[in-house]
Amino acid sequence: MRFSLSREALLKPLQHVVGVVERRQTLPVLSNLLVQVRGSDLALTGTDLEVEMVARALVEDAQDGETTIPARKFFEIVRALPDGSRVTVSLSQDKATVSTGRSRFTLATLPARDFPTVDALEGVERVSLSEALLKDLIERSAFAMAQQDVRYYLNGLLFDLAGERLRCVATDGHRLALCEAHLPGVGSTKRQLILPRKGVLELQRLLEAGDGLIELELARNHLRMRRADVSFTSKLIDGRFPDYEAVIPIGADKTVAIDREVLRSALQRAAILSNEKFRGVKLEASPGQLRIVAHNPEQEEAQEELEADTRIESLAIGFNVTYLLEALSALKSDTVLLNLRDANSSVLVRENDSDRSRHVVMPLRL
Repeated sequence: MRFSLSREALLKPLQHVVGVVERRQTLPVLSNLLVQVRGSDLALTGTDLEVEMVARALVEDAQDGETTIPARKFFEIVRALPDGSRVTVSLSQDKATVSTGRSRFTLATLPARDFPTVDALEGVERVSLSEALLKDLIERSAFAMAQQDVRYYLNGLLFDLAGERLRCVATDGHRLALCEAHLPGVGSTKRQLILPRKGVLELQRLLEAGDGLIELELARNHLRMRRADVSFTSKLIDGRFPDYEAVIPIGADKTVAIDREVLRSALQRAAILSNEKFRGVKLEASPGQLRIVAHNPEQEEAQEELEADTRIESLAIGFNVTYLLEALSALKSDTVLLNLRDANSSVLVRENDSDRSRHVVMPLRL
């Protein structure tokens, strides 16, 4: 096996796949990348048995072959080479040699036959959408995923495909984030699948804000994303996601319309004096005004009074300020709506001109 290409052309696919490789592995071969050369096509594969990433590049001076190379060492070597270097990788017996100019690095390899591969996908539904749209869906919802919750099905992101509508939904039991997109021409497919947290973070890191089309393959046990230069595959969480539509407040007839940036800045200031453990702030709505109050055990207090478009006579309700701030950061419009019902009910946070993105935050007793 042998191939040659520029440092920059090799570094990009390496950056994609090296993030998947865990530093501590039970199997030595999982610390390696699978390197395959076929004609002028180079494929680099990294996996941790849950997530697999395959990135491709065009190479010159190539000889077909395959092996596995230590992922981190290979990446660090290429990253440390001077800009514009020409990198040549060749295999001799059980050693791979990386050379450029007067530099030469010899790495131990393991046989390619020992490298695990993802099983063939079963029951595949294919959906095409723009890369920027999928990136937006994930960024507006994934922050609400649970972390290491015993309810394992919450430690991931729900992809809910129903006809021509795709929703991404995440919840940790205290707040919920939902973002949806219209996908014309998809058909009448109905599928729900939960992508685990690591898969979500790797996919988010991989996606770019371009208008190019990507293909999602929704299988029984896996989700795969295909782009011209890279293929990403992740196992799914085998569980039933809660009925999230039942969590979205209905009958929340008390509305506060307010400038998103003004509210976000005020909450950030009030958060400085909130209780470090519970992060609680109280929102007090009255006609034309929203008041934010925060206390902490040191008897310190923050008060912010903001102009708001509301006719609520009197309503005070507590929330975790971090959850409110993250919801506001995921919205795009200048004005946001807070839909409230009473002091014991959740708040629905959404854009004033669109229902595409919705965020629910549970109340906090203060």
